[in-house]
Order: sequence, then structure tokens, then C-alpha cells
Amino acid sequence: MFRILGIDHLVLRSADVDALRRFYVDVLGCSVEREQTDLGLTQLRAGNALIDLVSLDGPLGRAGGAGPGAEGRNLDHFCVRIDPFDAAALRAWLAQHGVQTGEVEQRFGAEGKGLSLYVQDPDGNVVELKGPPTPVTAQ
Repeated sequence: MFRILGIDHLVLRSADVDALRRFYVDVLGCSVEREQTDLGLTQLRAGNALIDLVSLDGPLGRAGGAGPGAEGRNLDHFCVRIDPFDAAALRAWLAQHGVQTGEVEQRFGAEGKGLSLYVQDPDGNVVELKGPPTPVTAQ
């Protein structure tokens, strides 16, 4: 048998890979892991996982059908664990980059309940930025 250790990668198809790349690298702090321009694929390092960006006009993108849009969304949201989670500093950083944020709330995730907020990338994909679990206090 096997057990799941975490998210390995996720794939986002886009008509504007450059805009997504700037968002994930310049705003969220990912790094470019590798590029395969012959496939229309850019792979970004996000901690111990990858975010693959696939150009709709490349071989992989054309094979996947219609691109993202209000009626063709194939992803509700994905969550990346961040550290530290300083809500004020995070909101200020995102605002500097023209990124609107949702409310900071306690939400449940892989490590338990902790603070998080939602943002949207340039293609409208929702990204949850999640901090560490909130310590449970004795009652």
C-alpha cells in the first residue's frame, strides 16, 4: 500500500503564461524550476511542490481543450502553505502588486485550522495562502 505525502504538482493552462509566471514568481515567491518551450511548459518551484504553467497555444495546451474562463474553470482553488503568516505584511505586499485579497479567516487544512486568505492569479484561479496551524489552548 502507499500513502500520500503532499501535493506534488498542479497544472494551470493559460493564454498568458507570462502573466502567470510574473504573479507566481514576483508576487508569491516561486522560482522557475525548468522550461520546455517545445511543449509550451514552464515549471515553477513552490516549496516541495511544482506549479506547471501550460500555454494554450503549445502542444500540451492544445491537447487539453478549451482554456480557463468563467464557464470553463477546471479548478476551484489550491492552497499553498506559507510561513510566516503576517496578515498585515502580506496584505501590504500583495497590494503593492495590485492583488486584491479576501478576508483573513481561520480555515481547516492539511495541518489543522490556521489563518489564511484568498487571492486570484491573472487567469482568475483562486489561490489560498495558508499559515501554520493555530495552537490549541487547554480548556
